[in-house]
Amino acid sequence: MYTIMNKKQYTIGQAHAKINLGLDIVGKRDDGYHLLKMVMQTLELHDIITVSIEDPEYGIKTVTDSGAVPDDEHNLAYRAAHLLKERYDIKEGIKIEIEKHIPVSAGLAGGSSDAAAVMRSINSLFSLGLGREELKRLGVTLGADVPYCLEGGTMLSEGIGELLTPVIPGFKDCGVLLIKPDKGISTAEAYGDYDKNEDNVHPDIEAIISAIEKGNIALLGRLLGNVLEKTALKKVPEISEIKDFLLKKRLRGVLMSGSGPTVFALDEDRELLKSTAEEGKKVFPGFDVILTEVYST
Repeated sequence: MYTIMNKKQYTIGQAHAKINLGLDIVGKRDDGYHLLKMVMQTLELHDIITVSIEDPEYGIKTVTDSGAVPDDEHNLAYRAAHLLKERYDIKEGIKIEIEKHIPVSAGLAGGSSDAAAVMRSINSLFSLGLGREELKRLGVTLGADVPYCLEGGTMLSEGIGELLTPVIPGFKDCGVLLIKPDKGISTAEAYGDYDKNEDNVHPDIEAIISAIEKGNIALLGRLLGNVLEKTALKKVPEISEIKDFLLKKRLRGVLMSGSGPTVFALDEDRELLKSTAEEGKKVFPGFDVILTEVYST
C-alpha cells in the first residue's frame, strides 16, 4: 500500500513483514542457488517507506532511523533504487527514508519488503509502466523474497523465489506473536549450515497448503515446518528457549521464520497472545517481542 503525495514528488508506502508457514529446500542449481518450496504469509507489521524525487546531483541516498540498517549500497532498498535508476536511465536523484518497525536480520523479510516498496514507488513516481511480472523478474535479482514481497498475501513460493502461486482462500483472521533473540543469523550462513547437515527435517508443504485452504488453524499449527530450523537451533540456542516458552502456552502453532532467528506463534485467541507477550518481555529482556496480525492483501 502506498500513497502518491505532492503532485507525484514523493510517495509514502508500507513494507510488510512476512513469516514462513513452511520452508523447504528441494534441490540446488549448478550456480549454487538453492531451490525452495515455501508457504509465505504477510503480517500487519510494517516499515514506513518514503521515496522522494530530488535534483539529479543528489544521486541515491537512504536515511533510516535504525543504527542496525546501513545507509549505503549494502541496503537492499538502495540497491533496488540503483537497479531501476540504471536500467531505465532515471536522471533525477532519489531519496529513500525508512522508518523501521520490522526487526533487522530476523527472518521476516524486512529488507526485501523495503526493496519491494521502493520498486513500487519508483515505478509510480517516474511512470515507468512496469507490470507486476516485470517488477518480480527484476526483484528476484535482488533477493529470493523480493518477488513475494511485491505480491504479498498467502503464497506458495518455488524455484529461487520467482515462481509464486496464490493459496486460495488465503490465511486470515489470526493473531501472531513474534519473539526475536538479540542476535541474528545471516541468510548465507543458514543455507551453508543446511548444506553441511545430513539429517534435515523436511516439512510437508502440500499438507500445509491444504490446512490453510480448509481454514483449519489447529491442523496448520501441527504441520508448520522449517528445514532451516534444526541447524539454527545449534547456532542460536535462544531459539529453543523461546520455542519451549511458547509451546508451554499451548498456542496453535510455533515455528522459526525464514533463516531465523525470530520465532512466531499463531493463535485466534488474542488475549492468550497478549498475556504471553507480556510474560515474554519479562522472560526475555532485550529481545524483540511484537504482537501483530495476519495481513490480508
